[in-house]
Amino acid sequence: MSGPSSASETVLESKNALIDWMASGAKPASQWRIGTEHEKFGYDLATKQPLRYEGPTGIEAMLRGLTRFGWQEIIEQGKLVGLTRDAASGGGSVTLEPGGQLELSGAPLATIHDTCREVNAHLREVRAVAEELGQGYLGLGFAPSWGLAEAPHMPKGRYELMRDYMPTRGQRGLDMMYLSCTVQVNLDFSSEQDMVDKLRLSLALQPIATALFANSPLRVNQLTGNLSERSLVWLDTDPDRTGMLPFAFEEGFGFERYVEYALDVPMYFVIRNGNYINVMGESFRDFLHGRLPALPGEKPTERDWENHLTTLFPEARVKRFIEMRGADSGPWQSLCALPALWVGLLYDPATLQKGLDMVADWTADERLTLRRQIPVTGLQTNFRERTVLDIARDVVALAEQGLAARARGDGSGGDERGFLAPLQKTVRDGKTPADRIVDAYRGVWNGDLAPLFAENSF
Repeated sequence: MSGPSSASETVLESKNALIDWMASGAKPASQWRIGTEHEKFGYDLATKQPLRYEGPTGIEAMLRGLTRFGWQEIIEQGKLVGLTRDAASGGGSVTLEPGGQLELSGAPLATIHDTCREVNAHLREVRAVAEELGQGYLGLGFAPSWGLAEAPHMPKGRYELMRDYMPTRGQRGLDMMYLSCTVQVNLDFSSEQDMVDKLRLSLALQPIATALFANSPLRVNQLTGNLSERSLVWLDTDPDRTGMLPFAFEEGFGFERYVEYALDVPMYFVIRNGNYINVMGESFRDFLHGRLPALPGEKPTERDWENHLTTLFPEARVKRFIEMRGADSGPWQSLCALPALWVGLLYDPATLQKGLDMVADWTADERLTLRRQIPVTGLQTNFRERTVLDIARDVVALAEQGLAARARGDGSGGDERGFLAPLQKTVRDGKTPADRIVDAYRGVWNGDLAPLFAENSF
């Protein structure tokens, strides 16, 4: 699932080896797990500006402070860039996104009760250190009051390469890197057909998730007129590796077709001896045949293949599990609501089939239109004779059915359905988190963002 790579240095000699590596992720339902990841903006409490990496109150100081809770340092080129924890101590990792966004990549856990306990424990640890450092951490999808000029840069080789490449492939790749935050969940599949079914439903409903979790209506202290600025950024970021994967809905789709897609996405880097080797724009197909100019004669390892797959950014992506990538980061309740939504939809076979029936006749053009329009108009987006709010109500109700069927209790008489409460409020009131921010900005806040920080920080 999420966290540090478990891939080996085994050399992959053929396309079939790439397919087999991906297919090896299949697990029986009894072993399915939930991996939740979320990012948050660190900021200085006094200035409300983003945190630098270095210094006594910077991001590096936060990472060092977290080591008191059993985290082990990840060092790259002499710099502390993340933390990891072995499975016996709870597992997972804490890493830095390009602009200093702090990310928890959670351990693979059996229930949403478990993953929510993990999220809460992490936030308690972050708060304990942040109070000492004069830091705050904000749950939003896009930086509300600073731009690229103010965003810090983290000392990671991957990001240095991407920073130079992104402006050549779209206009907003740097916004994505430095100014956006997301929450996502990673889920398992049992077979190739199960992967296909889950990926198709995930892709079709990812725009609905974007609407439900829309939480980024601001940019540089001003309303943008959009509800999910984070989601819009992806529409103008490196088209080679983003999008809705229309081929996933074609007859015959499976692991091989996804591998073919991944092979056609230009490479970013290869890691050797801890160093990032620039192979921007080169072909993984050539690498597979030992013809990569930067590493003549070498063939890729499992780790190389996994690293390449992490540089693909569609709305839902496949590795040895499926990642849901359509939601803005938000307050702590949303960090548990997202896995509740997708587990409810995907982990009960009957509910999964009902979801597939719901989207069966949606066309590729319709899915793409939803993807483009929902970040702007959210739940009020029109679709056929309905609104997205109508669809979202059906989707949340379906997720509730799926969680009821799972019947994973909390030991006190409740089950996982309780984690859907924020989404049930959203579809009941017809207002996304972003709508509420817009109303407050125009109303009681009177354009002052101080309450935004107070109300949306962890």
